[in-house]
Amino acid sequence: MTLHSSAPFPVIEFDALNEWEWPAPPFVLHCAPIVAGVLQPCRIESRSGACVEMQLVRFDAAGARLVLRPHGEGTEVSVPFSRFRRLTLTTPVAPLKQLADAPAEQMPTPAKVRSYKIELTGSSGLLTGRSAGHVERAEGLYLFSPNQDETSVDRVFVPRSAYSGVEFGRTTPQAAAEQWIATPGELLAAIERQARMPLLPIGQSLLALGLLTSAQLDRALSRQSDDRPLGETLVEEGVISRSELQTALAHKMGYPLVDLARFPIDPQAVRRVTPRMAHWARAVPLMLDDKRLIVAVDKPERVSRLRSLHALAHLSVIAALAPKASIVLAISAMPTKDVWFQTAKPHGEFFATTA
Repeated sequence: MTLHSSAPFPVIEFDALNEWEWPAPPFVLHCAPIVAGVLQPCRIESRSGACVEMQLVRFDAAGARLVLRPHGEGTEVSVPFSRFRRLTLTTPVAPLKQLADAPAEQMPTPAKVRSYKIELTGSSGLLTGRSAGHVERAEGLYLFSPNQDETSVDRVFVPRSAYSGVEFGRTTPQAAAEQWIATPGELLAAIERQARMPLLPIGQSLLALGLLTSAQLDRALSRQSDDRPLGETLVEEGVISRSELQTALAHKMGYPLVDLARFPIDPQAVRRVTPRMAHWARAVPLMLDDKRLIVAVDKPERVSRLRSLHALAHLSVIAALAPKASIVLAISAMPTKDVWFQTAKPHGEFFATTA
């Protein structure tokens, strides 16, 4: 079966296993596995759409059947995969507690969660929902649906016999990027407006960057204390990174956002900033406007490195914003021929940066 998607979506491939295991969510490294013989509360949805709460006794992938038991005492029943269209394990998966000095595990970010539409076989219509990654095996499709608080997910299985196609939508950052600047004219106009732009609330900047969903922002605001900045709270809770907060703070100050996937980068600007220089400063050359060199960075202070170069001394370096991941990807795609760099030495050595 072919998966149709409006944007690339990560598919996790597994080698053949000697013993079947329920796939682990791709974003939780240490989730507790399902133990054979331990009853799992579940909800099974028939081909007609009727839902029944049961307990999963055994998942027989090779035999294409489930062994279920009613809650309380009851006789086990065998249900072929062909008799249902969706199985949901109703015990949520959440990150396991870690040692005090271990890094905290994080639940899916908006960059991983997509909506989905599953076309059911026959005339049964569609299944819809959201999932943070998916795993497809011979027996069917495994999904990981975030709960309302987005601190845990439910494990979902759709048997292959129940569907004929799947379409995944855009992530929150991809949807946000459609509103970002994509042409030189838009960028120049945004730079001219920058000094007159009002300060945005930090939450609105995080939404514009696609780093938060509206639901996440509403929950964060409801929990916010008067003596703690919202951005700092979100960093401490692991919802956003420190680097993402810095990008949002710059956008709050009026710096324009550029979609590097759509913006037509000026070859003249690329000739001024070589790949090695771009990597050192983590800055993507966008365009030349008379004596102004406009570059994309994830935080404005990065342009100070470019301003320190003798070769750029006659240019005014102007900052626009782009997410860190987009900048790294754009720099890696720059032409590798670096002849100009041989005659334009910086004040200091070039070093790789991860900050």
